Amino acid sequence: MSNNLDLKKGLNIPVKGAAAPEVIQTVSPDIVAVKPTDFKGLVPRLLVKEGDTVKAGSPVMADKQRPEILLTSPVSGTVQQVVRGEKRKLLAVVVKADAKQEYVDFGTKAPASAAETKDLLLKSGLWGALIQRPYGVMAGPEDTPKAIFVSSFSTAPLAADLEFTLGDALKDIQAGIDALSLVAPVHVSVKKGANTFAQLKNATLHTVSGPHPAGNVGVQISHIAPVMKGDLVWTLSLLHLAAIGHVINTGKLDLTRKVAVTGPAAPKTGYVQCLSGTPVKAITAAAQGVRVIGGDVLTGEILGAEGYLGFFQNQLTLLQEGYEREWFGWAKPFRPKVHSSSWYNMDTNLHGGPRAFVETKCFEDVTPMDIFPIYLIKACLAGDIEKMEKFGIYEVLPEDLALCDYVDPSKNEIQAIIQKGIDLMIKEMA
Repeated sequence: MSNNLDLKKGLNIPVKGAAAPEVIQTVSPDIVAVKPTDFKGLVPRLLVKEGDTVKAGSPVMADKQRPEILLTSPVSGTVQQVVRGEKRKLLAVVVKADAKQEYVDFGTKAPASAAETKDLLLKSGLWGALIQRPYGVMAGPEDTPKAIFVSSFSTAPLAADLEFTLGDALKDIQAGIDALSLVAPVHVSVKKGANTFAQLKNATLHTVSGPHPAGNVGVQISHIAPVMKGDLVWTLSLLHLAAIGHVINTGKLDLTRKVAVTGPAAPKTGYVQCLSGTPVKAITAAAQGVRVIGGDVLTGEILGAEGYLGFFQNQLTLLQEGYEREWFGWAKPFRPKVHSSSWYNMDTNLHGGPRAFVETKCFEDVTPMDIFPIYLIKACLAGDIEKMEKFGIYEVLPEDLALCDYVDPSKNEIQAIIQKGIDLMIKEMA
């Protein structure tokens, strides 16, 4: 275990459209959405119907298999719509917000045991913020991990500056650490040179430097306490750690966040203060032909102009759709639109389609983990569980190999391949 990590492998992608450290707008949305699709491993059961009134913190869904796990409303108001998809799959519960907000009172007593911490997280709806590794599914209340990991910074393209967005929430973050430390030892990774979160106590602090994906909690875990077969660790974002502490300190659920509006196609970049579940069109106006991504360009989810901000998202990235074909691009010695040492105007063009899998060293160059990514990818393609275990399937989530997507000369969807392997492991090893 090392408390100072200086990672050399990786790649920073210089995309235009970073958010300046200023709040350009505060949004009080008329409606918000609670999306069960944000939580991997959750099988939702509806607890409300259209027309019901709810408070901020009232449960609107539960997990069918573990009914103690609840999803709660970020606002008080009236259930306006239950959105379903194919085969009546539950996609969202849309709540029309009241002009004056009312909150469920969870009490301000700090948890005194692991059981009390778990109970508070379950009742407040913040249990879903805990992600289990391996597999990246929602943590189980019956489990006890060997450690809980938090990254206090992100190195993803145009990522929100957490020192700016959460630097004033140290009291809440500390309360969250104190509560979770009753469950398992807490590890917090801090960016080298950053002082804001270096003062946190009751946790093991690790100083990290290096290019992306140095800020990924999975990369940090691989150097601090690698996940082996039979191990179990939990992770959560600094954003949700602060939300947990806020419930402890005030008794109220508050999912307000500063969202970074970024990207070369954003009409105006900066930070918008809003709630989880806020409609995208209330945060930023997207022109026709612009793709709205919840998250960063490597791992984000396509939301569209009619979508809603996800539970885990604190960034929107806007890119121009790349409809133009580049004739004889393969023969050009200089391609100024493609990643270079300067900031460039990225769009969604892939510059080609999938082709024969070319085995190169590029995957290893951007993966700062003690694994062989090319062999792990091939094992996932083949569905070979024994080799997936051998080459590190327990250590990774798709986001940890997102740069392999970007640098792959064969244009394969590496993250989708890794996720397919993880899904097979869940199916066969459960």
